[in-house]
Amino acid sequence: MKALVLAIDRDDDFGQKAGVEGPVIGRDACVDAALKLSLADPEDSDANVVYAAVKLHDELKESGEFDEVEVALITGHPKVGLKSDMELARQLEEVLKVFPADGVIPVTDGAEDEQIFPIITSRVPILTSHRVVVKQSEGIETTYYIIYRYMKEILSDPEVAKVVLGIPGMILLLYGIARLISVWYPESVKIISATITGTILLLIGGYFFTKGFRFNVRETVTKQFVVVISVIAGSLIIAGGAINAYFRLEEYALELIGSYPGTPLLATLIYISALNASLILGVSVMITGKVIQSYLKKDYHIWYQSSALLMMPAMWVTIDLTTRYAMAILTLSDIEVFTKLLLAIMDVAVAILVGVYMRGKVKGWEKVEAGASA
Repeated sequence: MKALVLAIDRDDDFGQKAGVEGPVIGRDACVDAALKLSLADPEDSDANVVYAAVKLHDELKESGEFDEVEVALITGHPKVGLKSDMELARQLEEVLKVFPADGVIPVTDGAEDEQIFPIITSRVPILTSHRVVVKQSEGIETTYYIIYRYMKEILSDPEVAKVVLGIPGMILLLYGIARLISVWYPESVKIISATITGTILLLIGGYFFTKGFRFNVRETVTKQFVVVISVIAGSLIIAGGAINAYFRLEEYALELIGSYPGTPLLATLIYISALNASLILGVSVMITGKVIQSYLKKDYHIWYQSSALLMMPAMWVTIDLTTRYAMAILTLSDIEVFTKLLLAIMDVAVAILVGVYMRGKVKGWEKVEAGASA
């Protein structure tokens, strides 16, 4: 019976780090490959997998349990998944052509490499498997060194240090301040607690938001000052309109349906209808700021920003008609619906025509924009 001891490197560390191309067949070739990886990255456990495979090969050969024993290494692809497994299957076929084994003994360093066992069994039986666990010193000094090394790496990276140390430090600082204030003013404990909790959530949420969307506040304010101002102004208009619509909801309800809203759904529709004007005005202010910024910067995209601004009246009409129709104030046969829909369609048509016209006029701004970015 012919047995093949098969070392598996699913993510191709041998190829990426040591320049070793799989498959590698034979004891001497495998030892040479493991030596190259050890020199390239002494901490990589895949080298130990090959050494373990060679050791197992020698033991089986010495024991005489099999007629022939061979050792080989197959490597996958850095993109672990279908691509790496297809490469491993291809290399396994090459190994079996050179050494037609009756059974395989896979040697791996973890569960990830063991995921290709079904691929192996589809071609040749697996006799047994061998997992390599790299031993670490159990002494306190080694543990201390490992912790010290990783802490040093964390502190050396400013971005990581902000998350690992900065955010917890900020939370402890704010809670410490809250505790001190609560000692001086015990009657305001609930207010202080709510304020501190809200501040922490606001700061953490803002940090994660800016990092997640790669939003650089300083750079944005510096390079897009007009846009920032317009966004703030537009947001204030929308917020003010939302608050005003909330406090005057009953007044709007009496004006629209002649009675107070009897259900939460009806109250929501009336609220959206009341907020419509403030919402459209606020968004229009934001887009206007973007148009001004694009004009000052000679940004070629000003044509569709202008089209979007011109479409705002059509958006107002759409929200107005939709909410009124949902509240059964209007029907599709009303002349008001027809008139407003016609005006909305005309507005969209004008916006498209203006956009097409402006696109041709600002065609040369593409070169200006490319030169500025370069």
